[in-house]
Amino acid sequence: MSSVSPTAPPGAGDFPKRVALVGYGRFGRALGALLVESGLDYRAVDPSADIPERHQAGSLPELVQGADVVVVAVPVPGIRPVLEALRPHLLPSQLVLDVGSVKVKPVEALASVLGTAVPWVGTHPLFGPLSLAMAERPLRVVLCPNSLHPGATERARRFYERLGCEIVEQTAENHDRVMAHTHALTFFVAKGMIDAGTGLDVPFAPASFKALARTIEVVRSDAGHLFAAIQRENPFATEARAQLLEALGQIHRALEALPADGSAEEIERLRIPSKGEPS
Repeated sequence: MSSVSPTAPPGAGDFPKRVALVGYGRFGRALGALLVESGLDYRAVDPSADIPERHQAGSLPELVQGADVVVVAVPVPGIRPVLEALRPHLLPSQLVLDVGSVKVKPVEALASVLGTAVPWVGTHPLFGPLSLAMAERPLRVVLCPNSLHPGATERARRFYERLGCEIVEQTAENHDRVMAHTHALTFFVAKGMIDAGTGLDVPFAPASFKALARTIEVVRSDAGHLFAAIQRENPFATEARAQLLEALGQIHRALEALPADGSAEEIERLRIPSKGEPS
């Protein structure tokens, strides 16, 4: 079950006043720019990133001091160690959010490390640096409510609405199941076509291929570096890939078995169904 909230007007409410960003990679930088655009102050820590001086924090204690919201914007495998490093410096008044593109494992880490002591919510912003640069709207964010902090979801909603986002609520499991059959498979197909040597820059191509080529280019330019994490950290991605490969194998075998003078009925069975038709 999901719900979408309307976007709050810019500047609505006075929450939060300061945001702490742990991680200043591609998404961290983009989120920082969105925070500034929305009139929010932030500080960031990332030993491997060049952070503007006015937003730099020298340490984790300095970073979280005075912050209302702490956003963990690191690769999914690094979320637990970052939370463990943060934990001694966090207060029960603060809200911790992750922004991973999978949710089951990050939510498990949040529950294990922060538990009932510090409010937290697993979140997945469905946008990145490229979509922000292209001014794509609406920006959507998935929130995964948890029973340990029922009030934290509303705080997270208000935070993202302040940034101009629409909210979708899902369980972590439902989120990852949907992402396995959308996000993970898109990346899987894109990498397969690239590795197979599919030429994207050709002098002539049908419209159907151009649409696919645009999808591949978006994957490469916006989040190609996340390929392994999206496949390995999502507990449902293996099953989704196996289902796709089985379906492709069946189609391949059916085409190979089709006689050159196949009947209309045999050919009809291989037709791509129209939208709304069952496969």
